[in-house]
Amino acid sequence: MNIEFNKNEDAIKLKIAEMNRRLSEIRLGGGRNKIEKEHSKGKLTARERIDYLIDQNSNFIEIGAFVGNDMYKEYGGCPAGGVVMGIGYVSSKQCIIVANDATVKAGAWFPISAKKEPKSSRNCHGKQTTYYLFGRQCWCIFTSSR
Repeated sequence: MNIEFNKNEDAIKLKIAEMNRRLSEIRLGGGRNKIEKEHSKGKLTARERIDYLIDQNSNFIEIGAFVGNDMYKEYGGCPAGGVVMGIGYVSSKQCIIVANDATVKAGAWFPISAKKEPKSSRNCHGKQTTYYLFGRQCWCIFTSSR
């Protein structure tokens, strides 16, 4: 038994638990009240739209969830940069999916948001990848091929 190893393992488990707790907060976007407000208008949140889009029994791998974390506190924060971005399968094809989060300042973009979204579209160029971009009222599909 190695005491130092056990101490390190415990420290890592604590860090992972803290990261998962923060990720749960980030996934609430602007908070429960804002989510309920969207639902009362008959609208889905960004993450709900993505869940509806991707294939059943497939996963969505979110990229950049911690972007904007602890930034813009004077404006109420900017979880995930106000933009949900990641990789998922649509019609059995791997796609990059981006959705503006209307629960974060009604979908307004912060400077960090403007940096996050173009990075996702650049990742598409030169690859045979479909790119889904959800706006507030619409969505666009771009297909890039070699």
